[in-house]
Amino acid sequence: MRVIVQRVKKASVKVEGNIVASIKQGYLLLVGFTHEDNSFIVKKVAEKITNLRIFSDENDKMNLAIKEVKGEILSVSQFTLYGDVSGGRRPSFTSSAKADKAKELYELFNEYLDKLEINTKSGIFQSYMEVESINDGPVTVIIDSEDLK
Repeated sequence: MRVIVQRVKKASVKVEGNIVASIKQGYLLLVGFTHEDNSFIVKKVAEKITNLRIFSDENDKMNLAIKEVKGEILSVSQFTLYGDVSGGRRPSFTSSAKADKAKELYELFNEYLDKLEINTKSGIFQSYMEVESINDGPVTVIIDSEDLK
């Protein structure tokens, strides 16, 4: 599982010209799955994200987690995070999880975030989406489940 975490002042996602989800301060998550991912990995990554301390405290140090700033999450599925460009000019997506498995894991991931008391909104799985955000910092962190073992 791979997640790009962007600290944002606000973010939204449109499908067919309509805003389907938006947040104010919080995280924009771009979320991808591979074949080996499972519910244990999804839960571990969700916990890691909610405990990240990348919001500034009163001393302007990245010391606060998303709950402490009452932030929200906009979660957007993105199978292209497992695109392999080593073999040519067009990415290969053979490492990305199949759509049915990825959808199940994506929904589970968003449920875990909600259970961890973070207001979580999402895009529409397998839809063409337009994502807008105002990055804060910018602060961007990559979480790869391979690194959490």
